[in-house]
Amino acid sequence: MLRRILLRIASIPLTLLIVSVLVFAATEALPGDTARTVLGREASEASVASLRHSLGLDQPMPVRYVHWLFAFIRGDWGTSFTLKTPVRELLLGRLGDSLLLAALAFALLVPVAVMLGLISGMYRNRPTDRVVSSAGLALGATPEFVTGVVLLVVFSVNLKWFPATAQVDPGAGWSTRLYHLLLPATSLVLLCTGYVARHIRAGTVAAMRSPYVRAAELRGSSRPRVVVRHVLRNAAVPAISALGVQAQFLLGGLIAVELLFNYPGVGALLLQAALSKDLPTLQATVMVLGAFYLAIMQAVDLVYRLLDPRLRRAVAA
Repeated sequence: MLRRILLRIASIPLTLLIVSVLVFAATEALPGDTARTVLGREASEASVASLRHSLGLDQPMPVRYVHWLFAFIRGDWGTSFTLKTPVRELLLGRLGDSLLLAALAFALLVPVAVMLGLISGMYRNRPTDRVVSSAGLALGATPEFVTGVVLLVVFSVNLKWFPATAQVDPGAGWSTRLYHLLLPATSLVLLCTGYVARHIRAGTVAAMRSPYVRAAELRGSSRPRVVVRHVLRNAAVPAISALGVQAQFLLGGLIAVELLFNYPGVGALLLQAALSKDLPTLQATVMVLGAFYLAIMQAVDLVYRLLDPRLRRAVAA
C-alpha cells in the first residue's frame, strides 16, 4: 500500500506537466486577438502591436509556453490583463471563497445523501424507495441555476428568511458568511444528492443480502446496530467514487451558482477571464483547479482502498 501511494505521488508532476500543455494550447486557441480585446476596438494598430510585443504574444507558442511554465513554477503567475492585479493574489483570494462554499455544500451533502441512500436501500422496491429514487433523479436532472432561482424566489423574496446575495462585508464573521451561503450551498446539494444516494442505495442493497448481515440478525442484533456496524461501512465503499466526482464538481462547477448569487468565487473569475481572453488569469485558474482535481482523485483512490480490504490484499499480492 505504501509503495502504491508513493508511486501515485511520484506521478503527479508528470500529470500536471501534461495538463499544463493542454491548458496552454487550449487557451491559446481561443478565438480573438488578446491585445485587441484588452485595448478595445477603437485602439490603433500601432497600439495593439505594441501591447502584443510587451506581452510577448508575438513570440512562437513553444517559447511562450516554456516562459509561462517556468514562471508559474516559481510562483509568478503574471498580471491580469483586464483587472491589472497580480493573478496569484487574485486567484488565491477567489479560491478561498469557492472552497468555503464547496466545503459547506459537501458537509451538507454527505449526511443527507447517506441517510436517503440507506433508507432507500433498506426499503427496496417499496413506496419509500420509489419516492426517494424518483425525487433524486428529478433533482439531479434539474440544473443548479433553476433550483437556485426557485430557492431565491421562495426563501429570499417571498419568505425573506435568507439574503438574496452570497456577498458579505469584508469584516463579517463566520456565522454571517455561512448564513449567506446556505441558499447557494443548498442548490448544489439538491443537484448532487440523488447521484450519491443511488450509490449508497446500491451498496445498502448488496450489504443487506450478505451472509454476515443475516447472521447478525439471527444472533438477535437490533436493526440500528446491524446498519451501523455492518451495512453502513460496506455501503460507503461504492459511494466513495461518487463523492469524489461530486467534490470535483462542487469546486469547478460553481459558475452558475456564483453568478446567480453574486458570489465572488473562482467560477465567476474563470468565466470572466474566458470572456475577456485574460490569458494569465485563465491559465492559472485552470491549472490550480486541475491540481485540485488530481489531489481529489488520489485521495478518493486511497480512501477506497483503505475501506475495501479486497483491494489491499490485491496490492499486497
